[in-house]
Amino acid sequence: MNSLKSRSKSQYTLLGLLLFQGISGLFGGLSLVWDSTGGILQMPLSLLEGSPFNTYFIPGLILLFILGVLPLVVCYGLWKRKAWSLSGSFLVSIALLIWIGVEVVMVGYHSEPPLQLIYGLTGIALLILSQMSSAKS
Repeated sequence: MNSLKSRSKSQYTLLGLLLFQGISGLFGGLSLVWDSTGGILQMPLSLLEGSPFNTYFIPGLILLFILGVLPLVVCYGLWKRKAWSLSGSFLVSIALLIWIGVEVVMVGYHSEPPLQLIYGLTGIALLILSQMSSAKS
């Protein structure tokens, strides 16, 4: 028998959501840093009206590191069963929920495409799953 503990479905789901968030955060962040006008993602600068930003460069950096690199590091930690990884997944969920909340306050809710809804639900799922996994360990 394998000496490693088996993972539950919720732990695999947590890993999958962190991987999804990390990859999409890297893609979105790199796209906004590379083209701070939002052209690659077809996001007009007019979406930033009412925010403290004139371009997408700073939001792109935040997205790249906090919601791109960090979730991938946490995903690696979960896979390797590092002690800090469940706390890390909780922090990623909080960061994502704050990101979406601040975005909605600054630029309003946009239902097309429904990215704010998708990532808001992802943040809630990450929060629930990180707490479920924490309670089991």
